[in-house]
Order: sequence, then structure tokens, then C-alpha cells
Amino acid sequence: MPEQNETTNKMFAGLRTRCFDSGKIDWKHLMFPTKSLWLLLLPIMLEQFLNSMMGMVDTMMVSNVGSVAMSAVSLVDAVNLLVIQIFSALAAGAAIVCSHYLGSGDADGANRAARQIFLTVLVISLALSLSCLLFCRPLLLLIFGSVETGVMEDAVVYFLFTAASYPFIALFQAGSAIYRAQGNSRFPMKISMISNVINVAGNAVLIFVFHLGVAGAAISTLISRIFCAIVVFWALSKTGQRIVLNHYLSIRPDLALIKKILAIGIPSGIENGMFQFGKLAIQSTVSTLGTQAIAAQAMTVIFENVNGVAAVGVGIGMMTVVGQAVGAGRREEAKYYIAKLTGYGELALIACCLLVFAIAKPVMLLAGMESESMRMCFEMVAAITVVKPLFWALSFLPPYGLRAAGDVKFSMITATCTMWFCRVALAVILMRGTDIGPMGVWVGMFADWAVRSVIFSWRFLSGRWEKQKIL
Repeated sequence: MPEQNETTNKMFAGLRTRCFDSGKIDWKHLMFPTKSLWLLLLPIMLEQFLNSMMGMVDTMMVSNVGSVAMSAVSLVDAVNLLVIQIFSALAAGAAIVCSHYLGSGDADGANRAARQIFLTVLVISLALSLSCLLFCRPLLLLIFGSVETGVMEDAVVYFLFTAASYPFIALFQAGSAIYRAQGNSRFPMKISMISNVINVAGNAVLIFVFHLGVAGAAISTLISRIFCAIVVFWALSKTGQRIVLNHYLSIRPDLALIKKILAIGIPSGIENGMFQFGKLAIQSTVSTLGTQAIAAQAMTVIFENVNGVAAVGVGIGMMTVVGQAVGAGRREEAKYYIAKLTGYGELALIACCLLVFAIAKPVMLLAGMESESMRMCFEMVAAITVVKPLFWALSFLPPYGLRAAGDVKFSMITATCTMWFCRVALAVILMRGTDIGPMGVWVGMFADWAVRSVIFSWRFLSGRWEKQKIL
């Protein structure tokens, strides 16, 4: 066994006994030795972490405009996250299908799939963007009902600009997924880092110099997303890569390939969509608690995103690793990577939770939050710091690997049920029936994490997910 794997193999010896037959793994010729694994994971983790940190900076800038502006942005971002999660699901389908083709040695199939991914994502994102632009105000009123007049007017302005950016963020996510499927996670990270600088600099100029408020924040977001989409697809058009995507105007629908992509993307999209619909239902209830509670919840969501992003990065990398292993027919190796990367994710999660807890109060002070909002926010962050490391990794990381192996329907059904019956139901009951306030959101979420962790651990250990096929 290679020396570089000795320490890791000892750490996961117990898991091997229960999770997979280590005798069937060629330890001398792993598809992703430890060094290669970290070269893939670290850029993704860093990208996710920086994206969330920039989101925190954005929130701090908007917060200085006032609670009304911050409340408006938080309401619209709840809708934007729903749409972005749909795009993320399509990107996941892209990464998984391309990874399977590459793992099986079919580079031509991977290139054909990439062309269909581009076409599918473009059509869906344009349709969603146009719908949101045409029905901006009615959609916000339908979801959130009557909120303060100033909040609604700012929300409409912010929604119009961000809805226009949907095709660009969708294309960037698809392009990034294609690069990650090839094992190249560094290039998308570099684009994302430059984009974040553009976004933050634009916010600083448009909000504090030109005093455009939420419109300034939205315009900066639009510009940065246009930049991302243009650069990633310009880069994909260059020859010399395993996947080359060019001659865009000549792309025609290949229904068989689109079906394979959507077979992964649609269940994942439904899962992510239901997840965000649940959040919208919760956000709708939070919006009845007043501006202070909305602002506290908005900042808490930012903190919770930041403390989980490194682990999410591990999950995103897991899709490439497991997808290629399954595509190559090396299922025992795929099981090994799921167990190993879940352990890595747990360690990253603990470190990030402690970091976010340490910076929470200084960030809230810099954001100029009002004292009552700060109090509620800090209480929620403290609870998350204790509970999240206990359940989150097992509830979210193994499903990345199961989806990469084609087990998307089980994940969709499980996540949808736990979301609505644990998270949403419990949160709404607590907030409407008691004086717990926005903390009810997180009590419901903790219950969701706990139930999911048990179900997905059982699914992984049962081996039933191995019977699924994609290609």
C-alpha cells in the first residue's frame, strides 16, 4: 500500500469493515490517490468558502443601508436560492453524466453530453428568467404576502436585476461542473474569486459612492455573473482539453442524451426545489415576526452557509470522484471514497463552525445590526455551532455520492419528506404557536438533520444504492 495512504487508511479501518470489501480495491492504483483527491477538493472548498464570505460582505454592506434594505434582499434571496438550486441540480447532472463517460473512457460521449448540457441549461434558465421578469411583483406578493411598503419596493428592484442574471449564473454553474468532471476544480475557483472581487468592489462603489442602495447590490451581482459565464465558456472552447465545447450555434437537441442528464437533474432539481420551497414557507412565516426578526434570520442564514461551505465543497468533489469510479466499474472504490470524504467533510465542518462562532459578533457589529437583531442572531448561531457537527455531515454528504451513483430518486423522496414533515411543519408550529421567534426555524432544521442522518446512513450501509445505473 502506498505510504501516502497509510495514515488515512488506519483512520478509516473501522469503516472499511462495515462499508466495503477492501480486498476488492486495488490500493496501488486508486483512481484518486490522496494527493490527487486534495488537489480536486481544496479549490472547491476554497471557492465555496470565499463565495459565502463574499455573501457575508454583501450582507454587511446592504445592512449599512438599513434594516428595510436588508430585509428586502433577504426575502428576494430566498427566491433566488430556489432558482439557483435548480441550476445546481442541472449542473450536478452535468458533472455526474460527464464523470461517468470519462470514467468509462468515452471522451466522445462526455463531449456530446457537454453540448447537450449547455443547450438544456440555456433554454431552462432563459425561460425562468423571462417568467420572473414578467411577473416580478405578483410573485413576491404571492410568496410573502403583505410586508412593509418600503421592503416590498426594494425587493421588486432587487428581484428585477437578479432575475436578469439567472442565465449567466446557470451557464457558469454548468461550465464549472464540466471542468470539475474532468478533475479540474482550480479554473472555476479562479473565475469565482475574480467574480467575487468584481461584485464586492461594485457594491462598494454603487452603494457607498453612488448611493444606489439595493439596486447597486443587484447591479454588481448581475455584472459579476455575466463575467463568469463569458469566461468559462470562452475557456471551454479551447482545444487540448478532455472536453471541448465550441461551435455553440451548431448545437442541436439530442433527446437521448438530454434524457440521461435530466434523469439525474430533475430528481435533484425537485429535491433542491422542495428544499427551497420549504425555506420560502418558513421565510414567509418569519416575515410576519417583524423587521428585527427578518434581519436576524437573514444574517443567521449567511453565517450558517459559511460554516457549512467547506463541507459542501467536499460533497461537490465527491460527485466527480464517485462518478468516475462508478463509470469505471469500480464500485468498491466508490464506497471507499464516500466513507472517506464524509470523514473529511466532518472535520472541515467542525473547523468552520468554530471559526464562524468566533467571528459572529464582530461581523454583526461591523454590519451595524440593531441590538435586538444581534441578540437573536447570536443565540441562533450558538445553537447551530453545537448541533450542526452532530448531524449535518451524515445527512448531506453521503447523498452526494449516492446521487453520483444514480440513486437520485431515494434522495429526492427522503429529503422532500424530512423537509416538509420535520423542518417546515415544526418550525411553523413553533413560530406561530409559541414565542420562540426565529429560533423555531433552527429547531425544525435540527430535527430534519437528525432524521436525514439516520436514513442516509442506513441507505449507504444497505448497499441498495449500488443497483442504480446511469449510462
